Amino acid sequence: MDTPLLEREYSARGFSAVAGVDEVGRGPLAGPVVCAAVILPLEEAARIAGIDDSKRLSPKKREALALRIRETARAFAVSEVSEAAIDEMNILQATRLGMKRAIESLAVPADMVLCDGNMTLDISCPQRSIVKGDALVYSIGAASILAKTYRDALMRKFAEQYPGYGFERNMGYGTAEHIRAIRERGICPIHRKTFVKKFWDGGGKTPPAST
Repeated sequence: MDTPLLEREYSARGFSAVAGVDEVGRGPLAGPVVCAAVILPLEEAARIAGIDDSKRLSPKKREALALRIRETARAFAVSEVSEAAIDEMNILQATRLGMKRAIESLAVPADMVLCDGNMTLDISCPQRSIVKGDALVYSIGAASILAKTYRDALMRKFAEQYPGYGFERNMGYGTAEHIRAIRERGICPIHRKTFVKKFWDGGGKTPPAST
């Protein structure tokens, strides 16, 4: 997994900038979906040991790998799609948009994209979708790590801005603590209204950001 076998295969076929792209945050009740794209060098001397699906890694290991990825990458980019946009267009389309934005923000233009999951992106270069790609493909795993560490840091900041929901622990996911807080407090501005209908009837208070 932590060897760029597929990327080297495409390089041998003439592609010079193979990017991996992944998302984090499709399932939470609050916060944006975050997508990352990354192009890593393929030389053995630059290989980053330990890259894997971000969900399989400890927070400490993820942070260390994210730093190494950012230092080593030929290019990387992270994109957010807000909770308001998710409510407007649905999470699938928001994810596709975030992936497109991340790819198109790379300082080195990708000429081949390896995408986690099973979807087609609206991009101009060739692409290949790989189910469970974050656990199978080097650059997709790296993208998952960048997206996860970025989003976790963002949710910790939101925890300070909107206390009482446990965002620093649940990262916006629907834990029992989080659902209880929604029922007791109402929603805050970063909640996805289309995701919380089971727990909030729209009549509760919307707490303002703390100052």
